[in-house]
Amino acid sequence: MAVRIRLTRAGRKKVPCFRIVVMDGRKRRDGAYLDQLGVYYPSQQPALIELSAQKALDWLRKGAQPSDTVRSLFSREGVMIQYDLLKRGATAEQAASEGARVKNAALLRTQTKLATVADKKKAKELEQARAAEAAKAAAEASKTSEASNENAVSEPQGE
Repeated sequence: MAVRIRLTRAGRKKVPCFRIVVMDGRKRRDGAYLDQLGVYYPSQQPALIELSAQKALDWLRKGAQPSDTVRSLFSREGVMIQYDLLKRGATAEQAASEGARVKNAALLRTQTKLATVADKKKAKELEQARAAEAAKAAAEASKTSEASNENAVSEPQGE
C-alpha cells in the first residue's frame, strides 16, 4: 500500500480549508484517511498551518511520501529539516532546535513580506490622495483665473 501525506479539501465555497492527512495513495482526494496530522488555512493572511510535527515525523519515518504541496508546508514548518537530520543521525534535540530555527525564519520572512505589501499599499493611497488634492487645487486656480478674465472684459472702457 502506497501511503501518501496529502491535503483533503474542507471549508465552504471560495473559502478553502485543507486537512493534512495520511491516506492510501489510490484513494480519491476526499476519501477515507488513516490519520489527520493538521489543518491548513490558505485564505488567512498569513496562511495558518496547525500541524502535529511529531505525528508527521512518525509517518515520514514509516515511509509515507508527502505530496509536493505538503512537502512545501512541512519545509515551512521545519518538519522536513528535522526528518533529514534524524535520518543522518542527529539527536532529537538538535533536530528540534534546527526545525524551530527554520520555522522562525519562515515566519519572519512572511511578516516582512506582509509589512512590505502594506507599506506599498499605504504609499500608493497617500500618492493618490496627494494627486487628488493637486487636481482640486488646479481646478480652483483655473476657476479663479476665469473669473478674473470675465471681470476684466465686463468693465466698460473710458471714452
